Amino acid sequence: MSQDHSDPGPVPSKAPRVSIVIPAYEEGEAILPCLDRVFEAVHWPCEVVVVVDYADDSTVPVLADYAKTQVQLRALVSTYGRGPANAIRYGIDHADAPVVVVTMADGSDDPEQIEDLTRLVERGVAVAAASRYAPGGQQVGGPLFKRFLSRSAGRSLRLLAGVGTRDATNSFKAYDREFVRRVGIDSRHGFEIGLELTVKAKRLGLPIAEIPTIWLERDVGVSNFKVWAWIPKYLYWYRRAFGRRITVDELRRDVAPRQKGQQ
Repeated sequence: MSQDHSDPGPVPSKAPRVSIVIPAYEEGEAILPCLDRVFEAVHWPCEVVVVVDYADDSTVPVLADYAKTQVQLRALVSTYGRGPANAIRYGIDHADAPVVVVTMADGSDDPEQIEDLTRLVERGVAVAAASRYAPGGQQVGGPLFKRFLSRSAGRSLRLLAGVGTRDATNSFKAYDREFVRRVGIDSRHGFEIGLELTVKAKRLGLPIAEIPTIWLERDVGVSNFKVWAWIPKYLYWYRRAFGRRITVDELRRDVAPRQKGQQ
């Protein structure tokens, strides 16, 4: 189990075209169907970077065993602190490919779309979203209140703020790695990273695209999504979607007070 980028374990024979980052928390063997589907769906040279919060996580031995036969799997222990935002941030910071796709360990996302999302970024968009609310998309299962919030946020951001996706809050997205490294990630809590990076791309005037997706509620394990605790984090980025086009320096000054408050 590697704990930093200097010890990546077995190295694939070709440079990865896409890095697939998966935050995991006490998934244990429940992560196996997700990994199987990802490796079955992605035919390009890739790396799958699974990030856990601590070395004693029950997912660790499962990943170590899987990596014996799948050299494209990298298992990392985050040193950024606990929580999905820190795990995703750590995974992106340690990704090797020019395109990074974030997907969940619970199997709710469709890995068959990873290559399509990657192609959009390769064609020039900063953020490519898998949208549950685009024509042809669907969300199956999940708490009604959470679905209402995400759908309302996505529709209003597209109609009122001109964000280029109907599903800005969905975590299943592809990113231009250089865009992410240029703007940085300020989230430190939940899954609001997907909204944060979408809002940053919009305010910078960078292209955002979407494809429809069918999201399925996990059928094994328990979701770690904390609706009430994370609503304020989403609202922070929701409000910042509205406004004129700004520069990277202006963007950094805009979020600086929040950064100070999180230290």
